[in-house]
Amino acid sequence: MSMLSPQLMPTYARLPVAFVRGEGSWMWDVEGRKYLDALSGIAVNTLGHGHPKLVEGLREQVGQLIHTSNLYEVPLQAELADRLIALCGMRNVFFCNSGLEANEAALKMARKHGHHLGHDRPKTIVFEGAFHGRSIATLSATSSAKVQKGFGPLVEGFVRVPLNDLQAIEVALQAHPDVSAVFLESIQGEGGIRPADLDFLRGLRALCSAHNILLMLDEVQCGIGRTGRWFAHQWAEIKPDVMPLAKGLGSGVPIGAVVADGAAAQLFEAGNHGTTFGGNPLAMRAALITLSAIEDDKLLENATARGQEIRNALDESLAGQPGVLEIRGRGLMIGIELRDPCGELVRRALDVGLLINVTSDRVVRLLPALTISKAEADEVTRRLLPLIHDFLRGQR
Repeated sequence: MSMLSPQLMPTYARLPVAFVRGEGSWMWDVEGRKYLDALSGIAVNTLGHGHPKLVEGLREQVGQLIHTSNLYEVPLQAELADRLIALCGMRNVFFCNSGLEANEAALKMARKHGHHLGHDRPKTIVFEGAFHGRSIATLSATSSAKVQKGFGPLVEGFVRVPLNDLQAIEVALQAHPDVSAVFLESIQGEGGIRPADLDFLRGLRALCSAHNILLMLDEVQCGIGRTGRWFAHQWAEIKPDVMPLAKGLGSGVPIGAVVADGAAAQLFEAGNHGTTFGGNPLAMRAALITLSAIEDDKLLENATARGQEIRNALDESLAGQPGVLEIRGRGLMIGIELRDPCGELVRRALDVGLLINVTSDRVVRLLPALTISKAEADEVTRRLLPLIHDFLRGQR
């Protein structure tokens, strides 16, 4: 049943379902049908749906204060900044409304750092398979020709290299001495759940430090506990200079943040950047509740355990299957790459009451809430695996 309005711009290829209620990892549509949510709003609903602490805290905050603007001090910003800095060991934070905005701020920081280095036209190294957003600047940093089509001319100043190839970075730095930053996702999300190798991240950290350029790690999708650590780069035991965050930080309330360290933390001065809605009390309260619940409910441990259980079931059932190229990811950020385009699996999953999506045409993406239970994780694979096997048989 389609409920699409002709007054809405046709920017989304929406599925024919509309949800009216959620509880934990489950959602109900307008007809009362129940679905298991293995996508969590594309890694947004960290605490699932209707989490009691979040509901209670947001109700209270709405009754107190929603928005003031950044013309005034916002005490909850300072409280949230303190919490984030304690978790990542960096220095300061700018709050905005989305991952796109956080990435846009990071790109401005890269430019400003370049000018401090004396470069008239500073460049940023970006990567094949990257996705950083749909503004003109973040679109230019993104790798997808499909999403760039029709929006040229793109912003100049980007040098693209393969992921996990440290030698390609060294060659790029030799060819472009005006590079001021390296910008990548710790785990590519839209690019097909492709992790940056841990040794590659370590080598990149050393290379950026040696050349006095910023290491900027986009953790918009893979951060906030999704991989079983607070931030995905922490598996490599490194620290970036700039880290954009968003998605899961507010458990559904729009929020973005860019965290900075070292020289990057001193780049922005009054008037260099700003936002009207960013950092409002409602968003700050949502993020504070999210971080507390992750800690109190041991959701990092849960993400690790549930993610491993899902991976084990996928590996056991799909290993060696013709048409399955790779199963990859960390924690509750899992991708199943098939040989053939498999977008139809999204609709088939909907028919069996399971919410997933397919990215990069051939990668089934699973991003369940960090609160998912063992029984629910088992149910995800119980519903998904027959669909994949049926699809594979149809491709032979």
